[in-house]
Amino acid sequence: MSDAAFDVVGLGNAIVDVIAPADDAFIARHGLRKGGMTLADTEASEALYAAMGPATEMSGGSAANTMAGIASLGGRPAFFGRVRDDQLGAVFTHDIRAIGVGYETPPARSGDATGRCLILVTPDAERTMQTCLGASAQFEPEDVDDAVVRNSGIVYLEGYLFDPPPARAAFYKAAEAAHAAGRKVALSLSDAFCVERHRAEIRALVDGHIDILFANEEEIVSLYETRDFAGALDAVRGKCAIAALTRSEKGSVVVSGADAFEVAAEPVAAVVDTTGAGDLYAAGFLHGLSRGASLAECARTGGLCAAEIISHIGARPAVALRELVTQKLG
Repeated sequence: MSDAAFDVVGLGNAIVDVIAPADDAFIARHGLRKGGMTLADTEASEALYAAMGPATEMSGGSAANTMAGIASLGGRPAFFGRVRDDQLGAVFTHDIRAIGVGYETPPARSGDATGRCLILVTPDAERTMQTCLGASAQFEPEDVDDAVVRNSGIVYLEGYLFDPPPARAAFYKAAEAAHAAGRKVALSLSDAFCVERHRAEIRALVDGHIDILFANEEEIVSLYETRDFAGALDAVRGKCAIAALTRSEKGSVVVSGADAFEVAAEPVAAVVDTTGAGDLYAAGFLHGLSRGASLAECARTGGLCAAEIISHIGARPAVALRELVTQKLG
């Protein structure tokens, strides 16, 4: 993929994360699904924010986190996602450009405010999210720059953005432009509830447009409505060229054609916050793939990046991942 200006371009929600500790009682009291993501309107988001304890704010969004990871690995990422011309929009734009991600999507001058995700981290390190998508949900085909797609080795689609029909149309536009240019298309399922809302449409997308699929155990079992992980693994075989399936402390399984192999999880001294684990696994995997690494090496790099991210609060790397991977893998 050396002929590409960018290794990977991500399409996703442009969101600012607001992260705070909480206990299980707080989660239950506010009617949130522990470990999952709940969509909320501006009023509900403001009410939960007011009830939260002291918080840390940082730019986020699933695909944006993946692009941040690729930049930290020394790669060349770009990102498409919509913000509003407001304070949080300016923060997001500055942050993503400052870490080396190409980002030229013009801010919206009307409509909803920049999106935000309220993330509650319980003592068991599980994260529960309430997301107000705001301007990010107004992403549309016109926000996809075909020239950037043609000049990116891989187009990476964030499953969370599959809800709004215009954004879904943008997925198809990007996928078709990528394949017309001989590029690859990757999809992260993002969330089991998102899969349940759009199962038939996502299956059709995977069958017809996706080369590389990322999913955790719950998501892949939901997508193919199987009893267990083994059934889901069999169901996904042949649906796309590569399926990288993560299983938390059990590591990951990569399926490609008739082959399937397991890669153990990287040890972590203490799991502090699981926010962004899947995002950074995808970053490591895609970075390896863009460099011609074997699938086993890609999975190992993904596991290292995920281990780093769960060792601290927040979904962006706290160290230079390039140095970490060089130290561990040589």
